Amino acid sequence: MNLDIGLTLVILAGMFGVLLLTKINPAAVFVGALTLTITFRLSPLDQSLKGFSNPGVLTIGSLFIVAAGMYSTGAITILADKLIGYPRTLLKAQLKILTPMAVGSAFLNNTPLVAMAIPVIKDLSRTARIPLTRLLIPLSYASILGGTCTLIGTATNLVISGLLNDVMSSGRTDLPPMRSIAMFDPALIGVPITIIGLGFIMLTSKWLLPASRDNSPPAKSSRLFRTIFFVSQKSSLIGKSVEEAGFTGADDFSLVAIIRADQTELKADRTIVLQEGDRLRFSAESAAITRLWLIDGLEPGHVLQKADSLRHTHNLVEMAVAQRSRAIGKTVGDLKKVANTAYGINLVGISRDGKPTTSKLADTQIEAGDVLVAEVNQSFFYEITVDADYTISKKLTEAKLQRTDKALFAIVITLAMITVVSAGLMSMLNAALLAGGAMMITGCLSIKDAGKSVDFSTLIVIASAIGLESSVSNSGLSTMISNGLMALGNGNLIMALTMVFIGCILMDTFVTNVASAVFMFPIALQMASSFQVSFMPFVMTVLVGASCSFISPIGYQTNLMVYGPGAYKFSDFIVMGIPLTIVVGIITILLTPILFPF
Repeated sequence: MNLDIGLTLVILAGMFGVLLLTKINPAAVFVGALTLTITFRLSPLDQSLKGFSNPGVLTIGSLFIVAAGMYSTGAITILADKLIGYPRTLLKAQLKILTPMAVGSAFLNNTPLVAMAIPVIKDLSRTARIPLTRLLIPLSYASILGGTCTLIGTATNLVISGLLNDVMSSGRTDLPPMRSIAMFDPALIGVPITIIGLGFIMLTSKWLLPASRDNSPPAKSSRLFRTIFFVSQKSSLIGKSVEEAGFTGADDFSLVAIIRADQTELKADRTIVLQEGDRLRFSAESAAITRLWLIDGLEPGHVLQKADSLRHTHNLVEMAVAQRSRAIGKTVGDLKKVANTAYGINLVGISRDGKPTTSKLADTQIEAGDVLVAEVNQSFFYEITVDADYTISKKLTEAKLQRTDKALFAIVITLAMITVVSAGLMSMLNAALLAGGAMMITGCLSIKDAGKSVDFSTLIVIASAIGLESSVSNSGLSTMISNGLMALGNGNLIMALTMVFIGCILMDTFVTNVASAVFMFPIALQMASSFQVSFMPFVMTVLVGASCSFISPIGYQTNLMVYGPGAYKFSDFIVMGIPLTIVVGIITILLTPILFPF
C-alpha cells in the first residue's frame, strides 16, 4: 500500500466517522474531506473540483425549482391526492407511496420524482401524524429498486449499457460471449427484487427506522381557538367523508360541527360526506389552524375586510384586539360594517383567555385582549403599524397557499420536460433549466421562491462526493480493492458473482453508484474472461449491485436528497440498508445464473 492509498483511506474513514458520531452538517464534513484530498494532492485539482461543474449536480439544482413549481401550484398535491389519498397507518401510507414511486422510477428519472414527492410526503406526515423518518428513506429506496427494472430506469443502467456496447464494437478477440442489453432485460431480475424489496421495507421499517428525530417533546399550545372554514367551490374535499378528509383522530384539533349551506347544523361524524358551501367549525390549536388553512379548498369562514389581492399572496397571523380597537363591543358578524381599511382581513378563529369562545362565531362579541387568527394581505403588515385596531402577535407560518389556478401550467411544463428527455431531444440539464425558467415565466413560482427552493447543502454534498471519487481512483485505492475481489472470487462462479456484487456495494459506499458501475465493469469483464463463460450474468450483477445503493447516503442522489429533510443520521441508512442489501444480493445471486446462464 502506497502513501496516497493510506491517506485516502484515513480521510474517508475520518469522514465516515464524523458523519456517524457527530451532528456536524454533512456539507461541512464533505467539503472538509475534499479539502484534505486537495491539500495532499491525491488527485489533480480540476478532477477534485469537477463535481461543482458536473451536469448532474446542476440538473438536480434545476429540478428543485421544477419540483417547487409543481408543489406551489398544488399540481403535485392534486396528483398525490389521486394516488395516495389520506392513509391513516404507516403500512397503508407506504403501500400507496412506494408502489407508484417504484413504477414511475422504472420509466422516468427518479431524481425529479423524489424531489417532487418530498414536500408532499412532509405534508402527509404532518397531517396524518406518521413519522417522516419512516417515509423518506423508504421513498428513496423504492425509487432505486424501481429503477432496476428497465434499461432507462437509472443513469447507471445506461452507463453500463454504453460500456458494454463500446466493448462489443472494439474488435477485441479475447472477449467472453456477450450481447447488448435490451429495454426490459433488467426487469427479469429487477421486478422480483423490487417486489420483495418493497415488502421487506414495509414489514421492517417500523423497527429499523426511528419514529422521530426530534428528541424534545412537541410544544403544546395552551391556547385553543374556535375556528370556522368553509368548503369552497371545486374543492377537492367535496364528496369525501370527514374521515377521508383527515378531520378525525388529530390531537390538536377537533371538528365540532358542520353547517350546511341551508344553515342545517350537523354534529361532526366521520361518515358525513362534505359538500360545497359547508361551514366547518373546529376547536383547534394555532399549529393545527395553520395545517387546516393550507388545505386546498378550505377558506376562512368570515371576511371582515375584503382584500383586493390573490389569496396565494396572503399570510396567516395571530393578533390581539387592541384596547382602543373599533371592533370592541361589536359582534364578528357586524365587523363588516366597520369602515374599510387599506388592508384585508379574513377571520379564521378567535380565543378568549386561552379558550375557544362558546357562542357562534358570528354572534361572538369582540372584547379587548381577544386573540384572533386571521388571513391578511401584504398591506396589513404596513398599515398595522399606524392602525390602533389590532396588535400583531406573530406570523403563524412561512408557508404559502398553493396557487391552484396555475396547476395545469406546472403539469404541462413538467410533462414536456420528461417527454423531450425521454425522446432524446435534449439533455436532462437543458430540459430542467428550461422547465425551471418556464415555471417562473408562467407565474407558477416567483424568482424569490425559486431561489429558496434550491437545497444548496445537498448540492454541495453531491459535488464534494464526486470530487472524492477522483481521489479514490487516482490514489490506486479502487485498483487495490478490485484486485482483492478478483482473488477472493477466483475458482468458483457463484462466489465470483458474489464478489462482484459486494464490490459494487463497497464502491457505492465510498463513491457513487455511477462510479461503482464504471469501476466494477472491467473487473467483472476480466472475471468472465478468466472463467471463459458468458459475460451476461456478470454484467447484470454489476447493473443491480451498482444501482442498489442503500447503505450510504452518498451512494445515490435520492439518498442525499432525503438525508436533510428527514433529519437522518448516517447510521439510519446503515441499519435499514444492510439487511435490504443482503436480501437484494441473495435474490440477485440466485436468479442471475438462471435467467442469464453462464
